[in-house]
Amino acid sequence: MAEFSSFSISSFPLPLPCSPTPPPATPCDGDLLRSLLRLAREISLFEAPCPLLRRLFTSLTRKSKILCILFEELLHDQTGNAGELPRSASLCLREILVVLQRFKGLLGDCSARSRMRLILQIDSLGNDFHELTLDLSTLLDILPLPELRLSDDVRDLVDLLRRQCPRSNPAVDPTDDALRYEILSMIREIEQEVVPDLSRLTAIFEKVGIDGTRSCRNEIECLEREIGDRVSEKWTAAMIALVGVVRYAKCVLYGASTPTSDSSTGKFSFAELDPLVPPDFRCPISLELMRDPVVVASGQTYDRDSITRWIGAGHATCPKSGQVLSHTNLVPNRALKNLISAWCREQNVPFDGFDSIKGEPASATCANKAALEAARMTATFLVNKLDSSPSTEMANRVVHELRLLAKTGSDNRAFVAEAGAIPLLLPFLSSDDPRLQLNAVTALLNLSILEANKKRIMHAEGGIDALIHVLAGGATWWAKENAAATLLSLSSIHAYRRRLGRNQRVVTELVALALKGPASTKKDALAAILSLAGDRENIAHLVEGGVVESALEALSSMEVAEEAVAVLAALAKRGGASAMIEAEGSIPKLVGVMRRGSDWSKENAAAALVLLCRREGSAAVSELARMPGIEWVIWELTGSGTVRGRRKAASLGRIYRRWLAAVEEADRMVRFSPASISTSTTTAQS
Repeated sequence: MAEFSSFSISSFPLPLPCSPTPPPATPCDGDLLRSLLRLAREISLFEAPCPLLRRLFTSLTRKSKILCILFEELLHDQTGNAGELPRSASLCLREILVVLQRFKGLLGDCSARSRMRLILQIDSLGNDFHELTLDLSTLLDILPLPELRLSDDVRDLVDLLRRQCPRSNPAVDPTDDALRYEILSMIREIEQEVVPDLSRLTAIFEKVGIDGTRSCRNEIECLEREIGDRVSEKWTAAMIALVGVVRYAKCVLYGASTPTSDSSTGKFSFAELDPLVPPDFRCPISLELMRDPVVVASGQTYDRDSITRWIGAGHATCPKSGQVLSHTNLVPNRALKNLISAWCREQNVPFDGFDSIKGEPASATCANKAALEAARMTATFLVNKLDSSPSTEMANRVVHELRLLAKTGSDNRAFVAEAGAIPLLLPFLSSDDPRLQLNAVTALLNLSILEANKKRIMHAEGGIDALIHVLAGGATWWAKENAAATLLSLSSIHAYRRRLGRNQRVVTELVALALKGPASTKKDALAAILSLAGDRENIAHLVEGGVVESALEALSSMEVAEEAVAVLAALAKRGGASAMIEAEGSIPKLVGVMRRGSDWSKENAAAALVLLCRREGSAAVSELARMPGIEWVIWELTGSGTVRGRRKAASLGRIYRRWLAAVEEADRMVRFSPASISTSTTTAQS
């Protein structure tokens, strides 16, 4: 192995003269020949992934078939003649093995690349094939054929291969170069807002080998992965633009794709085939994968862009917990960002992280004029198609495409809404087709993430009524869940939160949803209720709608206990304490959460009990004191809870101790009062 590692083509020794007693072959010669034969066969079976690589792939596969014949002959001879193989030939074949491995790696890389990247890099790709072919030519030239027992036919084939390899030309085929020029010209025209001609677009895609919705979808996913992996800095801008172009072509040339049953059930997946995003990696505000997670004063984590807009809108509370923020400093959560980045790499999901030091997004998508214009053209085409869709099936396909488009960025959400999609989507919320209803309400949810679109939905005729219809009678739990999530998104604006809270039908249906259905549905319903409880004027409507009772009942389910106890803490803070005291079992259930809940649940349960005791006085504290082991529960949270949880537990402990001291003092005063002493004396005398 030491000799092999230092071996190079330039230092290859001249063939050794023939000896009457040739040295025996090394024990691994047979394995070497079998490896060469297997590798050559594998290369010969490769097919060009697209028409523009057919010439390169065909040339290499033909050479590999000739090599297969050579290796078969050598292996047969080596097996039948006691494994004799000259040393110089063995060393040369080992180098050929390395070249063939590099060829196989290059072929595999080409097969995995996006078609558009292949045409963009066709010159460097041709040069890679050329250099490897020249390496193979050099090795074939120095292969000592006279020392090998080969038939005349095989020798003739090897001689033919020796003559062919030096003819390799690194120059790009003029047809391929013209195709690349055509694609780049189309990108420049799109930047100038020129809509591509359909016949021209069709011709380009035929030459590249993209011929349907499935191949378009695969191309988009492959381009996005390559952009995320930064495989080519030189062509990144063009690749970003081509994602939009391929998405536009998919809709215009091949029509909206048929949604699969799996793609219609999920709510927050990147696309039909992408993995579900872990809940801890989603921003509670935008419901999207966090790119730059930051921690606010309450200890909750949000995406920097979302929480900045929330605070900039004048909010002074934590969106998730409702806690008043003591300051507005944002602390980067680098540990979580590293976990998200690692997960994205494992799942082949593009991760355009944000560098808070430089203050610039790593992705150039937002600054890519061609990508933005292609997205605008796609949105306009789909909305126009939806307006004229003659059937439910066609409408479902178009709505599904709009749903996917609205998931991929703020610009796309703006383009879809500006094209007039929202008024067209609302009627489909009453559709009898479960798939169409789900796609429509999910599209609205994705659109509502953009603040400007919240206004469009709230002011659209029948917009809220349509969402209430889905909450009350949606065909699937996922549709109901997404309707509740849409209301949560809309309620992030203060004026809309108040308007929604005054709508008793909204409150009633959210309360009903919080009492039944899957855990994820209950979570979204309770999250929407929590958002509505952020406005003091909504509390009376929420109490009247039965929020207290539904939240207390939800405490029995550990899956939704965090959301339920957060709702109760918000109610107690803003005027619902009396209703909570009147509700049966409120304090015992809150104490139960302090015993067995998560850290965040214990924190909110302690906060709710502190508020109840302060605002309802002895009625609340006396019931708390009757709970067995309450001192231990408070003491344990004081020592092991979150920072806020320990603070609230300490406050609850002080309230409890003061109440006990007051009760003891009252008993002492009663025992030693003059009337009590006189009564005791009279009783003793009698």
